[in-house]
Amino acid sequence: MGMAKFNFRIVLVTAPDMKTARRLARAALDAGLIACANLVPKIESHYRWQGRVERSAEVLLVLKTSRAQLAALEKLVQAKHPYDTPEFVVLNPVGGTKKYLAWWAGCLETMGGS
Repeated sequence: MGMAKFNFRIVLVTAPDMKTARRLARAALDAGLIACANLVPKIESHYRWQGRVERSAEVLLVLKTSRAQLAALEKLVQAKHPYDTPEFVVLNPVGGTKKYLAWWAGCLETMGGS
């Protein structure tokens, strides 16, 4: 499988705290849906919710996955996330180093996610 054929995706998910973020990351790893999760603590989110402007301390999960795993990953996040409407935003990376992308693809190939 060439790198050009592998459909890399990055998914952004916010969580209310590190405990929840770690639980979501571990569940996705255990299910073979991601190669990696970066947890970025102490972000401050400002947003509209039910007609009001809100502010919350959150943790950002940056999940490395593939196009083939998106539906299953979204289902897992929806099922295990405490928020009524969790963030699930998909980004399409335009490139990366050959060695890193090979590692990413290899992780997901091992789990059947290419």
